[in-house]
Amino acid sequence: MAAVEKHDFEPTIDWSKGAAWQDGEFVPASEAKLSVFDWGFTRSDVTYDVVHVWKGQFFRLEDHLDRFAHSVEGLRMELPVSRDGLADILHGCVARSGLQDSYVAMVLTRGIPDPTWPKRLPSNFKGRNRLICYAIPFVWIMKPEIQETGARMITAQAPRIAPDSVDPTIKNYHWGDFTNALFEVEDQDADYAVLFGADGFVAECPGSNIFAVLDGVVTSPTHGALEGITRKAVHDLCEMMGLPHAQRDISRQELLDADEIFMASTAGGVMPIRQINERMLSNGSPGPISRKVHAEYWKKHDEGWHATPVNYDR
Repeated sequence: MAAVEKHDFEPTIDWSKGAAWQDGEFVPASEAKLSVFDWGFTRSDVTYDVVHVWKGQFFRLEDHLDRFAHSVEGLRMELPVSRDGLADILHGCVARSGLQDSYVAMVLTRGIPDPTWPKRLPSNFKGRNRLICYAIPFVWIMKPEIQETGARMITAQAPRIAPDSVDPTIKNYHWGDFTNALFEVEDQDADYAVLFGADGFVAECPGSNIFAVLDGVVTSPTHGALEGITRKAVHDLCEMMGLPHAQRDISRQELLDADEIFMASTAGGVMPIRQINERMLSNGSPGPISRKVHAEYWKKHDEGWHATPVNYDR
């Protein structure tokens, strides 16, 4: 079925702060609603994905759609639209907003259960999943001016949720561990935190993957973390630039002794770290490899690498 009907944008509506799609229609982002009885709210029974638009082009849209489909299947949910229909909705949200740089989300909740439905069989809860999509102005989780100087990171005491309990490869809103780590960030007047798994190895940061440059090798954790699209982009860039790179377990001590550290996220790109705990990295500034990868990441954006132009004429 067609996910989106073409029609003239309502001239009286201000779409500049973002546009959303729910229940088959577009509304201003501020009007998107979720029932307090939806399991996405009451049980965090929800998955989502975020793709960004930069200078009027989606970045690695197909990769994000693939990951979202993986998450939906992993939670035994069903999308009410086809893959092409979903892409059409995302284009529609951005087109209505008119935004050239945008944070674009797709969210699927379990929905509101039928009171007579057997609660012991959540996997059979089909056909009522709720899809909400929206496009809002681009979100920087690390402002560009901080990226220039590098951020201060701490190692969190809060451990990452065990992957056997919540699969980190399924993008989710189970942020209890991340929130506790952010409280530690606030208490220590830092910028960001990195969490470790119960096995003692590096996992990820709240909303970001982490990279450590170890003896010249750009390295990211091999498990216990989201399979980030920007993380994938960094490894691709390293391959293109001839930089040694790897995915493997990283111990706490290796991270603390790293030559360089940076984070990677859709909402921020490649984000250098200048200090971890009390140790300064690269004389208290972003390291040379971090700077090189950061610059190449945005250069490739300008060149249209993995870009899908937004259909604003719809």
